Amino acid sequence: MGSPWNRLFAEGGRFLAVGGVATVVALVVFNLLVHGFAGFYTPPLAGYAITGYVIGHTVGMLISYTGNRTWAFRERETVHADGGVTAFFVINTVTMALPVLALLFSQNVLGLTDAISDNVAANLIGQPLGLVARFYLFRRFVFRRPVTLMHMNQHPEDLDEIMAELESHGPDAPRVMPTDPSIADPARREGSARSAG
Repeated sequence: MGSPWNRLFAEGGRFLAVGGVATVVALVVFNLLVHGFAGFYTPPLAGYAITGYVIGHTVGMLISYTGNRTWAFRERETVHADGGVTAFFVINTVTMALPVLALLFSQNVLGLTDAISDNVAANLIGQPLGLVARFYLFRRFVFRRPVTLMHMNQHPEDLDEIMAELESHGPDAPRVMPTDPSIADPARREGSARSAG
């Protein structure tokens, strides 16, 4: 398996770990607000599942941003002036529509309003769809892979992928210039690749 696949699976694993923690927190907050805890108190948002879900998801979103920024996508840069915060929260807000729509369908079309039905609709059906969408969108628009000529020297087979990624991000993409002249000079890079092979 080449390095692009290794990178994808490593980022995917870290993303799922962060998402798992954020989802558990959001799930607990949602259920405490909407369904209570084993009858010990009257939940403050009983009958307001959508509002409870949005609040729980917002708490999870804060955890998700911190984990994704510092760990899951730690090898990627953001090209946004605010470190990608705005794009991250816009993507989260838009993809939150998937579990919310599943919850609305369950409650308003199927007439299911119990705790199990709410959790199945929002967290077992809608949330995985949102998770897949967020992974793609975060990698594409928030946390971009840094492109360095050093990587081209180490992995010549990655040149096409790196150049395609650079072109897809346009003129605002971050570029790291090499300091080693043997890397900057294509002829020297080719010679070192031949001597290594």
